[in-house]
Amino acid sequence: MTTPGHRRLFDLTGRLAVVTGARRGLGLAMAEALAAAGADIVAVSANLEPSGSEVAERVTALGRQCLTLRADFADRAAVTALGAELASLARPVDILVNNAGTIARAPAAEHGDHDWDHVLAVDLSSQFVLTREVGRRMLARGSGKIVFTASLLSYQGGITVPGYAAAKSGIAGLTRALANEWAARGVNVNAVVPGYVATDNTRALREDPTRNAAILDRIPAGRWAAPDDIAGAVVFLAAPASDYVHGTLLPVDGGWLGR
Repeated sequence: MTTPGHRRLFDLTGRLAVVTGARRGLGLAMAEALAAAGADIVAVSANLEPSGSEVAERVTALGRQCLTLRADFADRAAVTALGAELASLARPVDILVNNAGTIARAPAAEHGDHDWDHVLAVDLSSQFVLTREVGRRMLARGSGKIVFTASLLSYQGGITVPGYAAAKSGIAGLTRALANEWAARGVNVNAVVPGYVATDNTRALREDPTRNAAILDRIPAGRWAAPDDIAGAVVFLAAPASDYVHGTLLPVDGGWLGR
């Protein structure tokens, strides 16, 4: 009999992982890290190249398979269709990483309805719809790992990003709500909480000398995170090592929340 201590706790060989928002940044790093741990990848993004994408090149270089799909996460029908396409694959989805996201920056008094609706659709509503569709089949099998990408603004309010803060606070609640229902049925639902990561979404902050200095002063580690810093936590939440972890928001923030 194999005891928990003798299992290959971080081995994802034979697993199929779906990573949304996988074209660049965090999603690209997550897909590559999951492939390095042994998983085959379904990479999804709104503008993902059908062939020759960087994510496909990185995954296949590791000896894993990579299927690339496009989906507009602001379009409810497209997200539902993505769920159906994933259900039609020859292999079941073992891991779902909900990473697709967007952000709109404007003072709250100037934050337009279009920006609000768009951010909520991509960052919250689409996450629930896709998780519902994929999770339903995980529940039928009695196994699966679901990982959301939350944010420090799942805890805090941020500045000039009211839609994003609301959506990411919603992701925190959704993570706990689904875990409450699904943990006893063999499906783990958790979220990784990236701190300030050097990606396209944070370029404006990093290029603002005042904001950049204020952020770095608050981070005990003294630097912005790289996407790879977040990817290891996602591998943990997708792997057997986290089988008894449910409804958790795992900060990877350089110590920001501890300050």
